[in-house]
Amino acid sequence: MKLIIQIPCFNEEHTLPETLQDLPREIPGIDRVEWLIIDDGSTDRTVDVARAGGVDHVVRLTNNKGLAAGFQAGLDACLKLGADLIVNTDADNQYFGADIPKLLAPILEGRADMVIGDRETDQIEHFSPLKKVLQRWGSAVVRRVSNTDVPDTTSGFRAYNREAALQLQVVSKFTYTLESIIQAGKMVVAVDHVPIRTNPKTRESRLFPSTASYVRRNGVSIFRIYALYEPLRLFMMAAAVTALIGAVIWGRFLWFFLEGRGDGHIQSLIAGSTLFIVAVQFVALGIVGDILAGSRVLQQRVLERVRRVELHLGVEPSHYEPGARDTGQEPTTGAQAGPATGKAADRESALR
Repeated sequence: MKLIIQIPCFNEEHTLPETLQDLPREIPGIDRVEWLIIDDGSTDRTVDVARAGGVDHVVRLTNNKGLAAGFQAGLDACLKLGADLIVNTDADNQYFGADIPKLLAPILEGRADMVIGDRETDQIEHFSPLKKVLQRWGSAVVRRVSNTDVPDTTSGFRAYNREAALQLQVVSKFTYTLESIIQAGKMVVAVDHVPIRTNPKTRESRLFPSTASYVRRNGVSIFRIYALYEPLRLFMMAAAVTALIGAVIWGRFLWFFLEGRGDGHIQSLIAGSTLFIVAVQFVALGIVGDILAGSRVLQQRVLERVRRVELHLGVEPSHYEPGARDTGQEPTTGAQAGPATGKAADRESALR
């Protein structure tokens, strides 16, 4: 059984050595443990530091694509490199590497396909009270949408077996943490969580430069994901609220009309009618969104099958470079890149 620990990186030359030192090379029940970094367009010595630290594989994106794109590129490469298990961790050494066996235990025991590390955020000292409240609220929304019981939905310390990794298709450009849990909850993927430890803070977050930014970005992400996966429920609630306000305004007009003073309150009749039309439009949008949600599920299943076909054909990982030592895997970056570039000769040989 092969485990690949993947680490998304963006200008992490200072924190990466400590992160690598914290990772295990041997785990009971695992035959091979390999490390992979996703260099998300770094402009410093991240790749050189990674190779010096013994990283086995490098996925090198040409420019900065964001955490979600880097995470997805890492999953794709891990699968094509033959990983049976994948662990994702952060390059800032936030998570305690010695907890990786604990993270893998539910998968090895056959109880889960995907495991999320629970940081128990209420006990993290450098989290502000507002951030802790948003963590609880956001996690509650994600649990409701995904039908899971994950307490820490923004944790990036997580493990996947091969089946779970094959089915995940993140479309968000900002973060993968919330959407991947919702996807897993709606697919044939068993999700579990385990308590984990965290290391002392090494630097400020680059995703969230301030608490206000954290609140704004996570709030927008949660709303967007809820609208993406539960459009009918969201728009029906909006329609109900709008129709209720319109009914109250209509009631006000009816009250004055019955008293014989309706001539001076015709504006209420117009406002109520307008709100009723808006409510009908919300219902229509909910129905259209629900149809699109069904189509998206079918598209995800098609993409999963395409990924399985690629693995069967032996398509090389994209943007790949060997790490500290020769892995026998040809690089797929630069002008002399291998089959992942889709050269005509490679396609013809694959078809034969």
